[in-house]
Amino acid sequence: MEPVPTENHTSPQIAPSPPPSQAAPMPAANSSRKSSGAILWFRDLLISALASVLIITFLYQPVRVEGTSMLPRLEDRDRIFINKFVYHFAAIEHGDVVVFRYPRDPEKSYIKRVIALPGDSIRIEHGRVILNGKPLREPYVPSEYRDNRSMAEIIVPPDSYFMMGDHRSISSDSRDFGPVDRDLIYGKAVFVYWPARDLGVVH
Repeated sequence: MEPVPTENHTSPQIAPSPPPSQAAPMPAANSSRKSSGAILWFRDLLISALASVLIITFLYQPVRVEGTSMLPRLEDRDRIFINKFVYHFAAIEHGDVVVFRYPRDPEKSYIKRVIALPGDSIRIEHGRVILNGKPLREPYVPSEYRDNRSMAEIIVPPDSYFMMGDHRSISSDSRDFGPVDRDLIYGKAVFVYWPARDLGVVH
């Protein structure tokens, strides 16, 4: 058991004040501390800036949305960050919004939503997506953006993904150019940073 300090009931002791000559301040020491603090602050700021540059350069990439096929969440000319490395250690999932090279012209990039994974069966009946035999719930597609297109059932090939835009009535997607090879997918849309009115996570 640790000893408990006892209270001293004797008269309190007061240390004598030093002579005035000994109580003089030491401005040199204070100045040295301020200088040292400024150097540490600048160092931390520099490290933070370098870390931000490295993260954005090697992990996230800023891109600009062109077109309105992903309305209402993504508008034309929105600036977003895409994560370029997430799919090196995580699987692509239903509902992910991804950026990929257009299969018919790899110089172009498209942004769409993943609707079906390799091995999934998918068909479309008058705009209603049937995934693996069940109607797919799609809260990201407002009723005014739906269309009446139909598509015969297909099985998504290995290492391929079926993509669709949220604005179904104007989107050119896997209904037109087919499933997208995994090698063409290079990022996941994660965050809108401009304009301020659209700021937020991409779902």
